[in-house]
Amino acid sequence: MKHTISVLVENKPGVLARIAGLFSARGYNIASLAVSETQDPSISYLTLVVEAEDEKILEQIKKQLNKLIDVITVTDFTKKEHIDRELVLIKLAYSAKDKAKLESVLGKYVAKIIQHRADTAIIEAVDQQDKIRQLLQDLEKFGIKELVRTGRVAIAY
Repeated sequence: MKHTISVLVENKPGVLARIAGLFSARGYNIASLAVSETQDPSISYLTLVVEAEDEKILEQIKKQLNKLIDVITVTDFTKKEHIDRELVLIKLAYSAKDKAKLESVLGKYVAKIIQHRADTAIIEAVDQQDKIRQLLQDLEKFGIKELVRTGRVAIAY
């Protein structure tokens, strides 16, 4: 089962490497990772999506994170009310004759064309991971040339 965990850390060199090393050394998989500064530039906010088969493994992950010296707080969103989103940029094959069809598909999602040229369009979408997955399936018929995803970010209510 996938679990979303946020970690507030001191914004110092090597902190992310120590966190990644913790997971790697114990054989835990990080399904996604997003990191950025907070409103305080000395603190960073990490959102991790980890795979943990049971509560015991999840508790072990949280305990190990809390032991790291640069970690300020660890929050498990598994049982908390929260909102999570993912950003994806998608490069599609594009022609003007397909514009109406493409806009019809995008209208079902939180997505828009942010740039287009004669044969390529760049789409931006922000939504929950399952909705992003559905959007990608709907866009396959246009010919996805490339895509990049941020990984999940989350915040509690």
